[in-house]
Amino acid sequence: MKRAARQRLILLVAVVALLLLAGWQWQRDARHATGNLTTLDPAAITHVALTLPGAPAEHYEKRDDHWWRVDGTPARAIDGRLNDLADTAAAPVLSWRAAGDFEPAKIGLAPPRAVLQLDGQTLEFGEASVTGPQHYVRVGQRIALVSSRYVPRSPATTTTELH
Repeated sequence: MKRAARQRLILLVAVVALLLLAGWQWQRDARHATGNLTTLDPAAITHVALTLPGAPAEHYEKRDDHWWRVDGTPARAIDGRLNDLADTAAAPVLSWRAAGDFEPAKIGLAPPRAVLQLDGQTLEFGEASVTGPQHYVRVGQRIALVSSRYVPRSPATTTTELH
């Protein structure tokens, strides 16, 4: 075998080995992926309800690409704040655990610190984790750990901050 042919064969073997290694890594990452908080598309969400401690539930509806508070007389809400709440649906989950693995009161879920409903999907937010700026979120029978960035705050309706 000539030297040039041998070098091409070695290069081909190296490329195939790298492709196999990349494929293995991709499959491994896919098996260990934790996913998002819900399967909802944030852009498609049209109803939001938020309950915070000591305050009545706030209900919002998306009409013609703008958010409206629909408790009582409809009033425009701050689009950016409601879009942030809708984005919570796609919050990346750091880890999932079964709800039975926790005592709800110890992680702030009895009662929850905030309850967010996105098109009927209920998310209950608890305390911050001791491991960093993360919060516990109950989604059905599972508990997720998500970034504190996704903890709901009140999107109070004002006319001076409309987007």
